Amino acid sequence: MGTLLVTGGAGFVGSALVRQLIGETESTVINVDSLTYAGNLDALADARNSPRHVLERVDIRDSGGLKRLFRDYRPDSVMHLAAETHVDRSIADPAPFIETNVVGTANLLGAALAYWSTLDSRAQSDFRLLHVSTDEVYGDLGPDDPPFSETTPCAPNSPYAASKAAADHLARAWHRTYGLPVLITRSCNNYGPWQVPEKLIPLMVANAVAGRPLPVYGTGANVREWVHVDDHCRALRRVLEAGQAGRIYNVGGQAGLTNLAIVEAICASLDRRLPRAEGSYAELVEFVADRPGHDRRYAVDDGRIQGELAWQRLEHFDRALDETVQWYLAHPQWLEPAARSEIARFASER
Repeated sequence: MGTLLVTGGAGFVGSALVRQLIGETESTVINVDSLTYAGNLDALADARNSPRHVLERVDIRDSGGLKRLFRDYRPDSVMHLAAETHVDRSIADPAPFIETNVVGTANLLGAALAYWSTLDSRAQSDFRLLHVSTDEVYGDLGPDDPPFSETTPCAPNSPYAASKAAADHLARAWHRTYGLPVLITRSCNNYGPWQVPEKLIPLMVANAVAGRPLPVYGTGANVREWVHVDDHCRALRRVLEAGQAGRIYNVGGQAGLTNLAIVEAICASLDRRLPRAEGSYAELVEFVADRPGHDRRYAVDDGRIQGELAWQRLEHFDRALDETVQWYLAHPQWLEPAARSEIARFASER
């Protein structure tokens, strides 16, 4: 895969991808991250010390900085993961989501196109730009609706989802209009180690261990699919290697679960691993006012990536969730921001 330019490579999914690329391939990774609150160099683990890993602290809103990266490193492909991703934050202040997810993606596409246009025909044919998106761009489903497919129209309901849908449309347009070899993936919820502690699973572990309430929106009946971050990263690599330019690939998880069921599973894992004297951690669950516009249910049909590219999930949810809880218990310093911040009031699965 040669030299890969990975944006957002110090974030949750991005760092897992970089760890895989450094540990399992011979690729050189140019890791482009502005290191906001969502980026952490510790999540890169041993990969950050590899001679094949280069960290560039560049914001994708900086078009000049992006052009320099293409000029200096001449990547063979791009994997674009940099984004603002927290729905609650997008409701409170949509501007950073528009600036990063929409304007930043437009900047990256412009810089990539200018660079790609200078390549010889073989290098142009081999080049790929993978834009990593989310199932939230599809909107939500009723309880009996079939899963989203790649041809389902976008109908985003939150500022975050709208900004990602806009970015998806830009990526598609750069392929259709200019011929830039773009691929798009849309994944369900991710879980695993090193996730920012304002997201549902690490936040629930942090609050439970501290004896704080476990806030669950509404009745907790909103349904999500979950895929382990390592399985997602293997999907991204497979799409980059063998996907067809111009196509969208859904990345799904195992059977959909309500948010309340996820929280109860976390509590059950904690009950086994770190029992409370006062009873089950589930007693800390506290239902809070629902989020505005909260999507009811997500589910995606990922038959395309499984059938065309032979991708399969390797992680079993029950076992991997329990292992994820254990990882957070073993890394209490990772959860400390949840105790020091307003994020403890969030109940977001994104």
